Amino acid sequence: MTRENDKTCKIAEEGHQRFTSIEHWLEPRLFQYRFIIMIAFLVVSAVFAWQAALLKPDASFQKMVPATHPFIANYLKYENELRPLGNNIRIAVEAKNGDIYSKEYLDTLKAVTDEVFYIPGVDRGNLKSLWTPNVQWMEVTETGLNSGQIIPQGFDGSPAMLDEVRANIARSGRIGSLVAADQKSTIVQVPLLEIDPDKGTKLDYGEFSERLEKLVRDKYEAQGVKIHIVGFAKVVGDLIHGAKAIGMFFAITFVMTVVLLLWYSRCWKSTLVTVFCCSLAVIWQLGIVRLLGFGLDPYSILVPFLTFAIGVSHAVQNINTMAAERLSGKSDMETAKLTFRQLFIPGTIALLCDAVGFSTLLVIEIGVIRELAISASVGVAVIVLTKMFLLPILMSYVGVTDACLRHQAKKAQSDHRVMRMLSRFAEPKFAKFAVLGALAVFATAFALNRDLKIGDLDPGAPELRADSRYNRDNAYITSHYSTSSDVFVVMVKTPAGECGAYPTAEVVDRFQWEMENVPGVESSTSLFTIQKRIIANVNGGSLKWQALSRNRFVSNSAQRMIPSELYSNDCSMLPVLLFLTDHKADTLTRVVQAAQAFAKENNTPQAEFILAAGNSGIEAATNIVIKQAEPMMLALVYAIVALLVWWEFRSLRVTICIMVPLYITSALCEAIMAQLGLGVKVATLPVIALGIGIGVDYGIYIYNRLQCFLDRGMALKEAYFETLKTTGVAVALTGVTLALGVLTWVWSDIKFQADMGLLLMFMFLWNMVGAIIMIPALASLLLPQKKAA
Repeated sequence: MTRENDKTCKIAEEGHQRFTSIEHWLEPRLFQYRFIIMIAFLVVSAVFAWQAALLKPDASFQKMVPATHPFIANYLKYENELRPLGNNIRIAVEAKNGDIYSKEYLDTLKAVTDEVFYIPGVDRGNLKSLWTPNVQWMEVTETGLNSGQIIPQGFDGSPAMLDEVRANIARSGRIGSLVAADQKSTIVQVPLLEIDPDKGTKLDYGEFSERLEKLVRDKYEAQGVKIHIVGFAKVVGDLIHGAKAIGMFFAITFVMTVVLLLWYSRCWKSTLVTVFCCSLAVIWQLGIVRLLGFGLDPYSILVPFLTFAIGVSHAVQNINTMAAERLSGKSDMETAKLTFRQLFIPGTIALLCDAVGFSTLLVIEIGVIRELAISASVGVAVIVLTKMFLLPILMSYVGVTDACLRHQAKKAQSDHRVMRMLSRFAEPKFAKFAVLGALAVFATAFALNRDLKIGDLDPGAPELRADSRYNRDNAYITSHYSTSSDVFVVMVKTPAGECGAYPTAEVVDRFQWEMENVPGVESSTSLFTIQKRIIANVNGGSLKWQALSRNRFVSNSAQRMIPSELYSNDCSMLPVLLFLTDHKADTLTRVVQAAQAFAKENNTPQAEFILAAGNSGIEAATNIVIKQAEPMMLALVYAIVALLVWWEFRSLRVTICIMVPLYITSALCEAIMAQLGLGVKVATLPVIALGIGIGVDYGIYIYNRLQCFLDRGMALKEAYFETLKTTGVAVALTGVTLALGVLTWVWSDIKFQADMGLLLMFMFLWNMVGAIIMIPALASLLLPQKKAA
């Protein structure tokens, strides 16, 4: 069979000379050396499978934050000084019966403190609890200022000692911070090191979290206390633990995909070959990711799902073409060659659009999103190899079953009522109704998505479900302690040795007063908060003396009794801690704007206010980066995808027909996010880019086939009917396959995985529906019409 007498559609081949020449060069060599190519695929697959088996969970604090943002750069500059205020966890040890003033409870608290002290990754010098010497009480007496450790040396649990501990806690001012307001629990504050000192590698948050569960929660809850643990490391650890269920979800997706392909094709041969090639793509993707030095974090662990689903969705086109052409009497080899020839250009461009959707995420300077973008782009690249080259080779050997041919013949003889009904959207009368309906949907979505926010909209850890153990622990600590777990830190830079000087004290004191009046700020503390209290204490405890002192000798004397974490070693920086009611997007925006406004008006060489550290400061930086990057990312993905579509079809009108449904679906997705209370953040931002990049595949495949029939002289309605009979069914199956690939995420314990699954499922299905209805409708109104020959 020659190229001239086959019926393969050649869409704008003169516009794709380079792609066409590549196809002409590849096809004979691909099938001539097919056995050697299969052996090469087998060897490479073995290497990548070995590498994939070595993959380990990988998550770090710096990967989760925008490392190049000024806030983060400022934090990293003073990371050592701010370590007790940065990446740390808080362990609340609650007495189940009675209060904390019992020998049994305090002995257990000591055991918990010692246990945590020896866990690798803990910054032991800054660990705090009632038992550590860096937590002291202070008292003014007739003889002067006295201080000491809260739980004294030689504590034996006697009633007298317990009374002394009670008095020391009252004198320490730690009620509300280290001791609960109801005095039924206390906190062990645990700063963390980014590098595990035992291994010299990045701290493994998954392993660290498991140690906390095994060595602290499980061990000591059996001894009459209840343990509550919160902090960034625990969130990430719980995410890694929840992600381990991803294997079960993948197995369910795998089975559903096999069943769906068997139902569609009635061919066990093509189904097994397709699933094999797509599984191979997953193995390659994981192996290459390992070779690139990446691991699996809670975000990129979702990429193998997408790789498998995208591979299957594109392979459906191969199955559809193979079955149709085999029915016409061609051999397995001829059909395999024709399938390669027919799908090489549209399939490659569709996969390029997928890659664009992923790669535009690189504009977001957050490590986990960039790794997700690279990992997903690698997945698309290996799909090109396995789907475009390996799948046709394998199909040339196995062919299709007789049951598949009988099913194909039965479909060909069907009256296709649904297709005939859908093809009416190619008539101008129905097209106008479709376009008006789409405009109404878009207007509604546009009105609703104005409520879309940047950042988190829920308290606690929104990455986890509201009833998760972490969020229950967080709710307990929030309700029993006055110092919030949401801390925004502003650094005040001064000349060396001047952090305690009066000019600095005066402006910092004004800053604290102004920030405490910002809605969302519960309280604040700094070097001078404690300094004023100490000055009053050394002057007989008189409140008249609880004020800033202009006398440098007085302030220096007081500063020697202040915890070292409230100023740097050379006294050139002091942090101001703002305790927030929550870390919601609106709260962080107000705090950042107020702090920046104060800094702009009051910064001097003597005292320069620098933002920001603390978990809320870092989250504020993340929100700012996402807000700035989102418009650029969307502009890039739409522009590049539109350019590829135009390059494919050489028509601005066709490009509009294909791109408009994508834009409407994106607007609908944002409206749904707004109504579900989902903000645009690290977990949800990739959804929009992925939906656009993958969703355009439907339009490319549909219009590719539609143009075939139009070039044969058919009228638009007739051409679209023929398109629906062939590619249309495959596109519908593609949408369902992609949706099934992410549907299982909805049941994940990790809320952001569930959110991503729900949103992607919606985008995949609506992009498919939009392409089937809107492309013919827009084509009938925008393109010149031909009459049937």
